[in-house]
Amino acid sequence: MRPFRPPVMTVAPVLLALVLALSACGRGGGNDRPPEADDRAVARVQDETVWASDVKREAVAQGLIGEAEPLDTNSDLFRRVLDEVIDRKLLAAEAERRGLDDDALVQRRLVATRERILGDVLIEEQVAGQVSEARIQELYRDQVRQAQTTDEVRVRLILSRTREEAAAVIGVLAQGAAFEAVAAQSSIDDATRFSGGDLGYRTLDVLPQAYADALRDQPAGSTIGPVQTEAGWAVLRVEDRRRETPPTLEQARPQIVRYLTYEGIRQQLETLRGRAKIERLLDESAAGSPAPTQAPATPAP
Repeated sequence: MRPFRPPVMTVAPVLLALVLALSACGRGGGNDRPPEADDRAVARVQDETVWASDVKREAVAQGLIGEAEPLDTNSDLFRRVLDEVIDRKLLAAEAERRGLDDDALVQRRLVATRERILGDVLIEEQVAGQVSEARIQELYRDQVRQAQTTDEVRVRLILSRTREEAAAVIGVLAQGAAFEAVAAQSSIDDATRFSGGDLGYRTLDVLPQAYADALRDQPAGSTIGPVQTEAGWAVLRVEDRRRETPPTLEQARPQIVRYLTYEGIRQQLETLRGRAKIERLLDESAAGSPAPTQAPATPAP
């Protein structure tokens, strides 16, 4: 079974960065009112409260857990990330004490960070919120309907160093020897010899071209070879053929959600660019082709 492949997307790199940044955006704590329902105060730094949600948000931003995953306050991971949050607050407080936050370059970096967070929140609330269960199921049905399923072939392999050795293998098999036993004894492919040469179910497009050409249209029970490959000479056995099974909705869900979010961001940026006055001050002719002033369109599914 191949992974679900949503429609091809051709978009500006900034969109991908915004998708990946969704999990990192946050709304900050720092006072005595819980920023989230059922939140828990887990530390105080210079009279500033650190909440459990602050720690989880930092863990998500670092990619240590997913947005929807819980983070046990008694776990080692939570305590480690909590220490990092405390350290960050201490460093920031010391920087402020020294007046570093008044530096012009620091102010510009703070503005950039604020803009990034506000953009992430906009995306989270207006774009990601539009990824409904109905949209997910609709796209899944469309993709399954349009998918061109092919045969999956279960194959066994015996790989030999020379054509003569492969021909000898075919002779042994012709005398009734079990393919699995001969593979375990004679194959030089260490990845499969101890499983009787079993490659599992594969579609032909993921197999080496020499294997795919030899196996095409061969019925179950066929023995094919010798087949020359870069690794040696192969003898193949077709154990079974079946129609490729499409992924389930739950298997495809993460890719579908990512695609719908990506597409929502593209549309949002396209709208904003369309009504904004943008003037590029670079000499485009000196740099080659001009950069696009509008996000490229995403091909329809």
